[in-house]
Amino acid sequence: MKPGLGALLGAASIDGFLNRSWPNEPFSVHGLAFEPFRKFEILQSIEALLGSWPRVLQAHLPDVSDEASSVDVSPKDAQKLFANKMGLLFNNVETCIPDLREWIDAIRSDLGMPMMTYGRCIAYATPHGKGTAPHFDQNINFVLQLHGTKKWRIAPNRHVENPLVRHTMGLALDPELAPYAQPMPTAMPEDETSEIVLKPGSLLFVPRGYWHTTEAEGEALAMNFTFNQPSWADLFTAALRSRLTLSPEWRELADGVSSPDPALRTAATRRFDQLLLELTSDIPNWQASDILSATEGH
Repeated sequence: MKPGLGALLGAASIDGFLNRSWPNEPFSVHGLAFEPFRKFEILQSIEALLGSWPRVLQAHLPDVSDEASSVDVSPKDAQKLFANKMGLLFNNVETCIPDLREWIDAIRSDLGMPMMTYGRCIAYATPHGKGTAPHFDQNINFVLQLHGTKKWRIAPNRHVENPLVRHTMGLALDPELAPYAQPMPTAMPEDETSEIVLKPGSLLFVPRGYWHTTEAEGEALAMNFTFNQPSWADLFTAALRSRLTLSPEWRELADGVSSPDPALRTAATRRFDQLLLELTSDIPNWQASDILSATEGH
């Protein structure tokens, strides 16, 4: 089976996903075979994953039950923590299963995501009755339920539009998120919350920014295809740096900007103003194709 979005979702679901859900609405499909992924021994069970995992992983602490409150542990210690009802996160599974890299790249290409998109696979092992605290992500997720059952509760986010940073309810706002976010809720908005039950063979697409919380019924193992897709601001700033570094003047060290000598700080500010003036005269000549040629290679 050729890797890609169609093979992931199934031929009967791809049009509905692209026409009604992508990129801002949740989407679920059930009864998938997941044949390309079931062949990997490491994904046969939580025990197999722990037994084959070659490095540290994250264990979610019981105070929040979320990756925002976690510790790095060895696979041996993780077995004990999982038995004590702590969820586990295995990051970058594609480094252990190189075939998954082809899937990541194909899905990114099928969805037309920028070349700067950071895609990876994350596995979540969840004890019975446990899950993740209510939160939203700055990335998109295709959740593949491999073993066990997990109940998801999801709701649209009315508190921040197009977040660039993850947030967990009850925790402090990230300094980057705070300037454009409204006061955050302390519980899921019941009037807009939907429940989706994932069983082996279920797939759920979770858009960026959607509130969600989970709870496992029995021990559960899921794998996510996760994509941190750059914003227009990310593309512009990447292209801007690419263009500025062609100039020896812009490559000068920013000397004096924090000097205790006021005269040196003033001189540094004047130099920066001069560079900015030259830039403002150049930017009106830019077009989208100029920026995309720097980030997308076309």
